[in-house]
Amino acid sequence: MRGTARHTCLAALVAGLLATGTAGCAPDGGGGREDRAGTCAEGTYTWSGVRREQRLTALSDPIRFTEEPDTYSLRLEAVGDTVYRPSVTGTPRGTDAAGVIKELGRHLKTEGPLAGPSRTERPAEDHFVEYRNGLGRGAYYAWAQLDLVDADFTRTCGDGEPARGHVRTWEGSGAALLPCSAEPPDEAAGRIAAQRRCPAGSEAAEGA
Repeated sequence: MRGTARHTCLAALVAGLLATGTAGCAPDGGGGREDRAGTCAEGTYTWSGVRREQRLTALSDPIRFTEEPDTYSLRLEAVGDTVYRPSVTGTPRGTDAAGVIKELGRHLKTEGPLAGPSRTERPAEDHFVEYRNGLGRGAYYAWAQLDLVDADFTRTCGDGEPARGHVRTWEGSGAALLPCSAEPPDEAAGRIAAQRRCPAGSEAAEGA
């Protein structure tokens, strides 16, 4: 992410509903629940409709430095009251929501694990991020974001009926502070922040 300072423990607050369902993926016929779970443990996933979306979760007030600060502690206010939680619909037998999300991460070859079912992101009343050095005079804007991922899956297990479902989770979160005198970032959340917080006519506002 160009010009972006990442914060792995960023307290962006977001959530959705965890809705887990079940769909059969074991062959018809005999065998108890343990047999069916064992068969589905060898299932194969096919992914489709993968969509990534950056969601703006917090935004600063307009910022202007009349002198070059050594450090700056910046307050971000939550954008909306949405709460996000990873969700999986159509969870196949023999696995769980965490297992399905892990398979999606493996398919996408993400650097770190995708957010699991126990994660929740909520809007915070106050969120502070500190920046050090490298800040010149002028107008700035800052924001926080969540990198959402949606995908559809089909899971086959032997000769059984395929299980189909949907995953929504997120790959990471981040925060950034950028000058209004430069072009805005490519990311959608950063462009929205530039539109809302940079002075009219500034390079960031014009390019957003």
